[in-house]
Amino acid sequence: MFGNDFILDAKTIHKLSSVGVASNSLKQKLGTDLDFYLELWRSQGLEIVKNGDYFYFSTKFTSIEDSVFCIVDIETNGSKIEKHQIIEIAALKIKNMQIIDRFESLVYCKEINEHITQITGITAEDTKNAPNLKKVMYDFKAFLGDAVFVAHDVKFDYKFISQSMQKIGLEPLLNRSLCTLSLAERTVESYRYALSYLNKFFSLHPDARHHRAMCDVLTTYELFKLSLSNIDNSVKSTEDLIAFSKEAKRVKRPKFDPFILESKEETLPKE
Repeated sequence: MFGNDFILDAKTIHKLSSVGVASNSLKQKLGTDLDFYLELWRSQGLEIVKNGDYFYFSTKFTSIEDSVFCIVDIETNGSKIEKHQIIEIAALKIKNMQIIDRFESLVYCKEINEHITQITGITAEDTKNAPNLKKVMYDFKAFLGDAVFVAHDVKFDYKFISQSMQKIGLEPLLNRSLCTLSLAERTVESYRYALSYLNKFFSLHPDARHHRAMCDVLTTYELFKLSLSNIDNSVKSTEDLIAFSKEAKRVKRPKFDPFILESKEETLPKE
């Protein structure tokens, strides 16, 4: 048997998302285990399909309008998976820019330090009747399915959730992912690209309470819609969009923060 990391290395992932991997090449690697791995990867959120004599990610052939995107945000009681955990998770499933489903849960946590409570407003007492991590991860995995995993600065949320799943005995995530921070850098002009700043600058979700999972998800949803409205017409498939978010030229940022300039103008004496 080969491990996922060996088979789905960076070179293979690039080919599966673009020119495809020859059937013979994948069969040589996997032999009679090919069907097993295709099913295993599907169970981990990654759909690989055969087209002619090549294998591709299914998202290569799925239009942005027809794809299901799952916008996700988590709050944790620290940044280190070895000793910290998810305390809140929220997600929206989106198709053709419409919300088709939602997921939201606190997660039981015995201890939440004061600093995290100050940031999120979540206390250990708030989570005392919440389901434990195992229950929430199983439920979220079922909710996510094979949707494209979307988050602002996606690496943190994706990795933390994937490692949390491994903690409770599940396989790691393999879903295709999309970062709205990287996408925003290529589609909207802003002095900064932190979600709270973009929310303020574009009035994405005026009533949002930053660092609560569903509020941040709803803000990211509005940002996602804004970014897609500025996408080039040549970006048609989901893989086109993922590639665009990583490879397209970034929008030139303003030299000065408009909020600081506005503040200075307000303090100038009236003539």
